[in-house]
Amino acid sequence: MSKIKKQIRNIYTISALSSFQIAGASWVALLAARGFSLVQIGIAEGVFHMASLLFELPSGVISDVFGRKKSMILSQCMFLLSALLMAFSERMAGVCVSLVCSAFGYNFASGSREALAYDTLKSGGREEEYLRYSSTEYTIYCIGNASAVLCAGLALTLGYRTANLVDAALCGVCLAFCFRLKEIKLEESQFAGTIGMRLRRCFRESLDFLLHNGRSICLMLWNAFAGSVSVLTVFFLQARLTEAGLPKEWLGPGLFLVSLGGAIGAKTVTAVADWDYRKISALCILGTAAALVLSLQSLPVVMILGGFLGNLCDDLLQVRTDALLNERFPSAQRATLVSVSSLTFSLVMIGMSPLLGWLLS
Repeated sequence: MSKIKKQIRNIYTISALSSFQIAGASWVALLAARGFSLVQIGIAEGVFHMASLLFELPSGVISDVFGRKKSMILSQCMFLLSALLMAFSERMAGVCVSLVCSAFGYNFASGSREALAYDTLKSGGREEEYLRYSSTEYTIYCIGNASAVLCAGLALTLGYRTANLVDAALCGVCLAFCFRLKEIKLEESQFAGTIGMRLRRCFRESLDFLLHNGRSICLMLWNAFAGSVSVLTVFFLQARLTEAGLPKEWLGPGLFLVSLGGAIGAKTVTAVADWDYRKISALCILGTAAALVLSLQSLPVVMILGGFLGNLCDDLLQVRTDALLNERFPSAQRATLVSVSSLTFSLVMIGMSPLLGWLLS
């Protein structure tokens, strides 16, 4: 097996194991079962998003300056610590610290995984294969996450402590695979100089790229807008399905079907690889609008179809945009710029959340 193929397979394995976190997928239900109030759970959710928002960009810079492999290792360390804290914390403070660690875990992985995969392919002159890689990786992640959601009942049966220890064990396996990754250095100057020099250079060159590449910023904003509508439609669907008459025991399978839309959308990208980006964007935004309309109906089957369509359009556009942006990003600042894209999505979500919540209420 070639070094490139081995590296990509290791990343696939990490994505598969990271996505299948039975306690992580059901953390709200597990906290409620432990007696935490909805107000406390809401505060914990806010702490998670605030930590993620504040650390998103610094995590990308750390990845570019110190290496993507190290950042991936730190990501799994944070997830492992988060699972252990959630398993053994009895108070709200411990829960919040656990969620901060979880947010940092996502931050360290965001940008690092994409940058490592793209530059691995680029090192062998195979960067044109990134779209296929991204499609497969997103599909794996969506299926793993959907399967974890389907195991919500199992997590509740096991109890919060055992379920989180299962997650911790999977994090340990992921950590072992992270140590098997190989750092890719395409530019001799990437890790040259003192730490302070490298940090300043990364910030300066990333800012310079953004100031002179308005089209890339537009792509980030467009993808964030379309994605936020789809994500929030599916998010609020969780509450509206039972209100529309779907039995609670069918909520898990219903959400599993909704999640599969993302896997199919991610896999569909390779079939439309030759299509113009504007054509794909137009179709996805129309599909997102249709998904929103379907989700506003009162029939659970129709609402699930809307969520499925929303996830399909979201991940189809996400994977295609991700590949297009990575073609534009310089290798030395790739993780930082991917983090900027993620930060853009978070900022758009803050504005869209109350608007979609009002519309879907």
